[in-house]
Amino acid sequence: MKLHFTQELRGTAQLPSSKSISNRALFINAVQEKPCLIEGLAQCDDTEAMMRVVRGETAHDVDAPTSAQTSRSTRKRKANAAEGMASLFGDCIDTIKEDKTVASAIRIDVGAAGTAMRFGAALLSLREGKQFLLSGSDRMHQRPIGILVNALRSLGANISYHGKEGFPPLLIKGKKLTGTTIELTADVSSQYVSALLMIGPLLPQGLQLKLQGEILSRPYINLTLGVMRQFGAHATWVGENTLYVHAGGYQREQPFYVEKDWTAASYWYEMVALSDDVDARVVLPSLTRESLQGDSRVVEFFNSLGVHTSFVDGGAVLTKQALPAGSFIHLNLSEQPDLAQTLVVTCAMKGIPFHFEGLQSLRIKETDRLSALQAELVKLGVRVQVRLDSEMLWDGHVDAVSIDNMAIDTYEDHRMAMAFAPCAMKFPGLRINHPEVVSKSYPSFWTMLQPFLKQD
Repeated sequence: MKLHFTQELRGTAQLPSSKSISNRALFINAVQEKPCLIEGLAQCDDTEAMMRVVRGETAHDVDAPTSAQTSRSTRKRKANAAEGMASLFGDCIDTIKEDKTVASAIRIDVGAAGTAMRFGAALLSLREGKQFLLSGSDRMHQRPIGILVNALRSLGANISYHGKEGFPPLLIKGKKLTGTTIELTADVSSQYVSALLMIGPLLPQGLQLKLQGEILSRPYINLTLGVMRQFGAHATWVGENTLYVHAGGYQREQPFYVEKDWTAASYWYEMVALSDDVDARVVLPSLTRESLQGDSRVVEFFNSLGVHTSFVDGGAVLTKQALPAGSFIHLNLSEQPDLAQTLVVTCAMKGIPFHFEGLQSLRIKETDRLSALQAELVKLGVRVQVRLDSEMLWDGHVDAVSIDNMAIDTYEDHRMAMAFAPCAMKFPGLRINHPEVVSKSYPSFWTMLQPFLKQD
């Protein structure tokens, strides 16, 4: 996809619902005795994968393929995917050696949806008397899950690896879980913590969860606690590093409404920041100041990057404001890792030197995001330094580059595509390879972008 932005950036962009909230609500709703109505559920690949976990469905049980399935299967026929990557709903499970135990298992392929894999491991462990083979894309089978599996086993879960030790696919035999206390390292993924918290109300004596080390993405843990409470659970911090969940299950009868996604909003903040239109104005309907989402701090972060946010009835309005002279950005993003790509690329395109810390979880995302950022920013003349596998630094120096036939690779990562798309404001005609990857979280992204692009 080749991008040419118009001179003016003024209009309205609809945001997707939060997939983080959607997936937590789906999990909890599936285990409460009488499910309630969920309104505004995210319409994206990750949430579809979570729905298959909740329903115990394989990808082939879905009534009709999504646009992502269709586009990815077409691409697979036309070209070889990069080594180690697979289409979102690939047939990687067919390469696994069969045995009689697996033959009777319900197969669920979550593709590239890490949340569905981690939440699914916990949820399916509760399905007494059923067996599941939980698999994903080739990349998913390279993402470690041993810490979570060991924690679930300590609660009584019957989970074994059907491939490399410590990695998916997982063979899960559902049973009653009876454990009460877990000690868990918290410096890898907050989704491990969230998965365990959500089964806490279903344990006979509740759950005490003691976290060790630096707690990454604490706002996502708080998001989980917030959704749990809205479904009637009693769960809270009882110390700086300890959580307690009371037994008693979930009880919610009234409909549950899913907020709009603040991480998706960050790409519109980036566009306003990079636009040369001094009167740039983008309206984001239904986005609210009061949010459970930690990425709502994008308001604060982009205030330092030249974007002002006004909240009005019905949404948020983004406009440009003056940028302080001699700007330098130094942030710890351990609590907002999904904003890293947006912020790094924005600073690079605005010529603002930066030092971002707390990025250790980026190595095990949809791709190695630290390496991917380095590789693609070099194409735009920006050489960033990675330090200690958790920091990115840039001194502001820009190399001269040619934009002829320049293309950004996306590494099967939706956030790479969306974070680099606004770069076409500085590099007209920039191409984004495999733009369909946005279906993972924001399927309508390119549609929303059309009014701001020159039409061929």
